[in-house]
Amino acid sequence: MLFNDLSLIEPLLRALEAEGYERPTPIQQQAIPPVLEGRDLLGCAQTGTGKTAAFALPMLQLLHTKFPSPVGGGQGGVRRPIRALILTPTRELALQISESFSAYGKNLQLRNMVVFGGVGQTPQTDALRRGTDILVATPGRLLDLMNQGFVDLRSLSIFVLDEADRMLDMGFIHDVRKVIAKIPTKRQTLFFSATMPPEIANLADSILDNPVKVAVAPPATTAELVEQKVFFVNKHDKKNLLIHLLEDPNIKSALIFTRTKHGANRVAGDLTKAGIRAEAIHGNKSQTARVAALNNFKNGRNRALVATDIAARGIDIDALSHVINFELPNIPESYVHRIGRTGRAGASGIAFSFCEGEELPYLKDIQKLIGQQIPVDTEHPYVAELTSPPLPQPRSQQKPQRGRDNGRGGGRNSSSNRGEARPARAERPQPAGDVIPMPDSRAPREPRPARREGNDQPRERNNDQPRERNNDQQRERSNNPRERNDQQRERSNSQSRERSTGNGPDRDRRDDRRDDRRPAFSAVRPDARPRREEGPRPEQRRPQNSPATGEKPSKQDIANEMRRRFSSILEVSSIEKQDFKRKPKPRFDERPVEPKSDKPGNTRGGNGGGRNGGGRGRGR
Repeated sequence: MLFNDLSLIEPLLRALEAEGYERPTPIQQQAIPPVLEGRDLLGCAQTGTGKTAAFALPMLQLLHTKFPSPVGGGQGGVRRPIRALILTPTRELALQISESFSAYGKNLQLRNMVVFGGVGQTPQTDALRRGTDILVATPGRLLDLMNQGFVDLRSLSIFVLDEADRMLDMGFIHDVRKVIAKIPTKRQTLFFSATMPPEIANLADSILDNPVKVAVAPPATTAELVEQKVFFVNKHDKKNLLIHLLEDPNIKSALIFTRTKHGANRVAGDLTKAGIRAEAIHGNKSQTARVAALNNFKNGRNRALVATDIAARGIDIDALSHVINFELPNIPESYVHRIGRTGRAGASGIAFSFCEGEELPYLKDIQKLIGQQIPVDTEHPYVAELTSPPLPQPRSQQKPQRGRDNGRGGGRNSSSNRGEARPARAERPQPAGDVIPMPDSRAPREPRPARREGNDQPRERNNDQPRERNNDQQRERSNNPRERNDQQRERSNSQSRERSTGNGPDRDRRDDRRDDRRPAFSAVRPDARPRREEGPRPEQRRPQNSPATGEKPSKQDIANEMRRRFSSILEVSSIEKQDFKRKPKPRFDERPVEPKSDKPGNTRGGNGGGRNGGGRGRGR
């Protein structure tokens, strides 16, 4: 299929021919026709497949044909309104998209501009006052300009959200929701993402209206034409291995990735010291320095460009031969986007990865994500003795997990063990020869002593014979409810008295059980505690000077009793008060006056003689 078969207008075809494009990529073949029809689009494809042209070409044609700009807009006439908005996560990607729109639409009378943070906003606000048809922006700077009143999106007709999963990783998803809330609801939305996590899927469902889904490859898969290799190396040998690889003249350009900004600066400095022209690009660099480093690498002035994951999305560098992962990413998806900088649009590329011992778990996660084993290259002088992690088996080939029936013999009611006899336990081997019985070293057990007299026969209770009841008494109690209540009250009082004094039949039963547990002795032990005598407990001793039983104590008696009980406490508190009682401060007129010393210079007047000396005081 050619671009002529996609119903594109003549100005776009001439621009594509000037750029050297003849055949569309798979995602361009599937995405351009529904976008030209005005449908919403959900595109999920691997990086480096030409997603920018997939939405840029149909947008330019729609804006040129269906949504023409006002006559003379921006040149003394009506200012051009913003009719298309593209949101991107990074500044570099925003610049690349703006360059693509300029290249594809150079034969059309359409304007595009880009706004992003990190630079002054005065040139951007001046361009917004002149008007633009297509606005490419990052979420942070766009919200800032909208709050200041420089951006008006009421005439928006097409909205594009590119690299949505990267927006989520960088924490821009909340800013994206704020922007979506301020744009018109009647619009055409194009949604592109390399991966589709649950939160991105929910966002797509909320902003798309019956979209056409385009997926040319499974999410998070690497390009087929990219040759991948992993080098096992110690951490302190990574710098030497990198310089050793760059000595190969076949590596014309190399994009080197690190995890940290400090690591990018260090690697760039080491390459410069080794005579290899290199620059670093990361978030701490100013936008001017980042653009200059990227242009120097694209123009061939620098052979190597050291970057963090900020450059791992959407940066299109022509004829990039090698991508080197100086440090493996801790996020497996970042590996896919890193090596996707090479082998773009059907070209071939090579990706090298350095792996130390601490990065083996990262390598395992990467191989699990891409579903293939990365070959190990051992033909270098800095080989480390490491073992590549095995590729995890798919679920269909994994061994069944131990469950209720697959575990250790199932359960008590397991069907596999039902009706089967357990194997007999192996007998313990006997020693050879005659076995001589060993005498028991324990003392012989004495027979249990006999019970005490009177408790030989346990109480017998004949449950077969019912208790005899006096029907006349029962009938009489039922006829007289008042007498029945009195009898119940007397019975409960007698039972409570028996429990409080320890008398009654229950005590006999307790004594019998206690006697059964204790062994009986023929003689009374000398250290045995005498048992309490039967009968009610003796009354407590009445305190001295207290009224007799039944008399109401007087106030004087209560005061005497309280004084006697709390006399010690009162004494202690009085002693503490005396010890910690603060002494009153002396009055001002009673304070002792310290005599002043007669040192020279202390007196301000009289015969002291201060700074002016001469024994003369200060004059009036």
